[in-house]
Amino acid sequence: MTDLKSAESRSPASLLYLREDELRRGIELLFFGYRDFLSDADAELATLSLGRAHHRALHFIGRQPDLAVNELLTILKITKQSLGRVLKDLLARDLIEQRPGRRDRRQRLLRLTPAGEALHAQLLTRQRTRMARAFREAGPDAVAGFRKVLAGLIAEDERARVLAMIGAGN
Repeated sequence: MTDLKSAESRSPASLLYLREDELRRGIELLFFGYRDFLSDADAELATLSLGRAHHRALHFIGRQPDLAVNELLTILKITKQSLGRVLKDLLARDLIEQRPGRRDRRQRLLRLTPAGEALHAQLLTRQRTRMARAFREAGPDAVAGFRKVLAGLIAEDERARVLAMIGAGN
């Protein structure tokens, strides 16, 4: 990646995207895009008295059956207490199941139940539709740039792990 000093040595015209107003515009577009990207899921989850923390847990548990609770804590970067409340809600609604690890019986492994799989698929379908439309409208070069920008927003000490987890290169 290019560092800021080498970027500053380029012509001023090529640095227009680094101006304060462009950075603010990017922040605001990210905010509104994120808001609307989650709006369909938020509405569906609200009918079940569930929120975004539940959605994130469902997503990553659905993506990786038998996900260890400790790994989910690492992914979500929330406290054990917060995750405990979310998992309790999902277990009570029969959306996930929990079982001990095969090698270490103290380990708790999580997976979606059939009801959890159905909800996860429903939420994912809406988001996939919105993402596919946006990607089609933007085109492949913009999509590649968008992915680079999003990867650049991930904390440096987490970036390699996250990119490996999602199956993306740098």
